[in-house]
Amino acid sequence: MKKTDQIKKIRNIGIIAHIDAGKTTVTERILYYTGRSHKIGEVHDGEAVMDWMLDEQERGITITSAVTTCHWKGGEIQIIDTPGHVDFTIEVERSLRVLDGVVGVFCAVGGVEPQSETVWRQADKYFVPKIAFINKLDRIGANFFKTVEMMKKKLNAEPLIIQLPIGSEDDFIGVIDLLNMKQILYHDETRGETFTIEEISSDYIERAEEYREKLIELLAEYDDDIMEAYLSEAPIDNTILLAAIRKSVIDLKLVPALCGSALKNKGIQPLLDAINFFLPSPLDVPPIKGINPETEEIIECRASDKEPLAALIFKVSMSEGRKLSYLRIYSGNIKVKEDLYNPVRQKKEKLTRILRMHANKKERIDRAGAGSIVGIVGLKESSTGETLCSEEHPVLLEKIDFYEPVISIAVEPKTHADQEKIDDVIEKFIAEDPTLRCKKDEDTGQIILSGMGELHLEVIISRMQREFKTSVNVGKPQVVYRESIEREVKASAVFDKEVAGRHHFGEVTIRLKPLPRGSETIFISELPEDKIPKIFLPAIKKGVMEALDSGALMGYPVVDVEAVLTGGSYKESMGTELAYNVCASMAVKKALQDGRAFLLDPVMSVEVFVPESFTGDVIGDLNSRNGQIESVEHQIGSQAIKASVSLAKMFGFSTSLRSATQGRGTFTMQFSHFDKR
Repeated sequence: MKKTDQIKKIRNIGIIAHIDAGKTTVTERILYYTGRSHKIGEVHDGEAVMDWMLDEQERGITITSAVTTCHWKGGEIQIIDTPGHVDFTIEVERSLRVLDGVVGVFCAVGGVEPQSETVWRQADKYFVPKIAFINKLDRIGANFFKTVEMMKKKLNAEPLIIQLPIGSEDDFIGVIDLLNMKQILYHDETRGETFTIEEISSDYIERAEEYREKLIELLAEYDDDIMEAYLSEAPIDNTILLAAIRKSVIDLKLVPALCGSALKNKGIQPLLDAINFFLPSPLDVPPIKGINPETEEIIECRASDKEPLAALIFKVSMSEGRKLSYLRIYSGNIKVKEDLYNPVRQKKEKLTRILRMHANKKERIDRAGAGSIVGIVGLKESSTGETLCSEEHPVLLEKIDFYEPVISIAVEPKTHADQEKIDDVIEKFIAEDPTLRCKKDEDTGQIILSGMGELHLEVIISRMQREFKTSVNVGKPQVVYRESIEREVKASAVFDKEVAGRHHFGEVTIRLKPLPRGSETIFISELPEDKIPKIFLPAIKKGVMEALDSGALMGYPVVDVEAVLTGGSYKESMGTELAYNVCASMAVKKALQDGRAFLLDPVMSVEVFVPESFTGDVIGDLNSRNGQIESVEHQIGSQAIKASVSLAKMFGFSTSLRSATQGRGTFTMQFSHFDKR
């Protein structure tokens, strides 16, 4: 078989959804029906193959994205099962960066829930084609059509219904295939392995014909051949329909909507067919673009083993004491024991092992080509978001965006033995997780860990104990604020000292100017070159940015500020990078003291789901926390309350919500923006 034929058969897909929509259960069924695993692992029993971490098994949620490969009807499906909890959004972000298609899983009862919106928007950001699987049709309150309508309204998507459910809730027994106009009935006693394909029963034929007509009408808007056949009332061959759906999905126009119940083993095999039929291979998506780091020329990396290597490290994990890097190969190929080049660090790395991943299990292989997602061992310095290529053909792929942490805890080792290990352990966690930050409090000697939420930090502490046998005392969570200034201010500083037997001189004047909320902190030079040589500008910028990392008020990072170099002087043979770095930092700190600094609060977007009878109590609670109620939407059996609340006011909300709603209320919370206190 030719290499291009092999690449055509690859599907790199992710399973994305809100927490508890059934992503991992869908993945477990896919692994079982494709023969990748020989028993069905259940999330509620803590036996899911993809949720292999102890914390995942205990909590019944996905924390880290897991990679696996399976085969279906001649196709090779490489799957990343992503977390649904908002605290682990970065796992979804970096997975979507390297995927060619996704399956969005929706709960037929909850519909399009908040984190579903977040991950869908992330997929939109990377232009990833999608199909939708509406799950849990066996549950009380399940409504397939309502979920489809919510997809249109909340996601701005155009669902293409290609299946209809047969029955609902306890009576859900199968699906109607609108493309082949057949019904698929599942037999509970066979765990979904066998099913019967029959003519559509008289009870459903009228509705099936109505929705097939709608399917063709919608496709006709995007395909001229179907439009022509539709207007002339000519029969339309299924191969034409399949090709038109595939094209509309890859062009990001339509989202095929399928349905089923993963827990009850219904609807998974047609979903696998849809993945093969409709989602793109690496050859079907536009070639990823990078830049030549030396010439800044744009380079297209085509999916072919014969092209120069271009691969992105999208995840790093510390596995059994070794650094395991997850790699998406866009073009070219890699072989064991060859040298790879990292253009970000301008260093060579030796590749010692290539691994095909199955969650936490690994299979050694000798080579991997374009379109592959593999684990590699041997990289010493390369990190998440960095590119690997050949030294002869350097290319730099776009980096992955990371999120800023919003919550902190203070930790200190319990024993002397823990003290010796803790720095090394935290370093390993930071290598794995770019959203985790660490700094030492100089006054107390405590280590301050900052992350995306309480659960995020809880899991880190739990893993410290379990995986690295390091015990710590943990302080109460603290909000990570930002600082800014109210007025424009200018300050000068001079560094004129002898250090290590050499005289160092530098003088700068810096102007700080407040910017609108949400702006980037920027550095600009308005200084003529005859005042300070251009060679010292990077050192001045570094000094400015380092000083802005710690504000004058409480030491939080300073944001929404423009720093302008307006003046300075230079002395021949005495001007040094050290001098300009230090005096730039001194000038900024002086300016911050006079700029009327103030704190910026992280404001969270909160969505609370409560039974109708408790709505008033919950709104009252949110109001008492100075929350801004944005909307109250009625859903089946519950109300969805959307609000903006300062993170500092949200501590303890889960406990008060539980007691106010007799344990029946749930909520999600994610960072929205920083605003003045």
